[in-house]
Amino acid sequence: MKITLSFEKTVSHDVSIMVDALRASSTITLALNNFNKIIPCFTPEEALELKAKNGGILAGERNGNQIEGFEIGNSPAALSEFECDEKTLILTTTNGTRILENMDSKVLVGSMINAKAAARASCKLAENHIDVVMAGVKGEFAIEDFLAAGEILYWICKYLKDYDLSEYGESAILASRNYELVKKSFINSRTSRRLMKLGHDKDIEICLKKNISENVAIYNDNELTLYI
Repeated sequence: MKITLSFEKTVSHDVSIMVDALRASSTITLALNNFNKIIPCFTPEEALELKAKNGGILAGERNGNQIEGFEIGNSPAALSEFECDEKTLILTTTNGTRILENMDSKVLVGSMINAKAAARASCKLAENHIDVVMAGVKGEFAIEDFLAAGEILYWICKYLKDYDLSEYGESAILASRNYELVKKSFINSRTSRRLMKLGHDKDIEICLKKNISENVAIYNDNELTLYI
């Protein structure tokens, strides 16, 4: 099995794992506890039109701030406490959802909180190539995505007996092994500092937790649903 690590765009036509560690991947993962499907939208206007047509709950942010008129932001902490009868979540985020748009492969969503489960699902689904794709922040590298990718890659290699791992991927695994340093890097990252200024400390705490969810989202026909 070929295993690679990429930034923004996948190099696999087989299986890709999208990683937006702060916060979209965790939001999507935990939202599947309460919603049957998540529809990613690439603009707030598209999300509003979809809700007007089909209903659902609007969730999203731009530059970390909840979008005006939306019921909830891109917040795993808020979603964990959110109660409603709707079973469809319409989500738009600055980074994670835009990465899904151009994926030419089977796509899973991974994070620190479901790294082991995402790795296991990718190994079951893939035929010859698993690519872990970091979303980054507005076209720039984000250390939290690199470290979360390393955690996922670590578990992929644990599940597979025969694999060819890229050196980029190997470096991410090595960087992710000291959890105390990982936590410090997450908290001191550019993204975390911005989120803390906006009062999203609880989201960072959740996104830092390792393997607390068995949920893995799969992207099909413009919808994210639970991979079983």
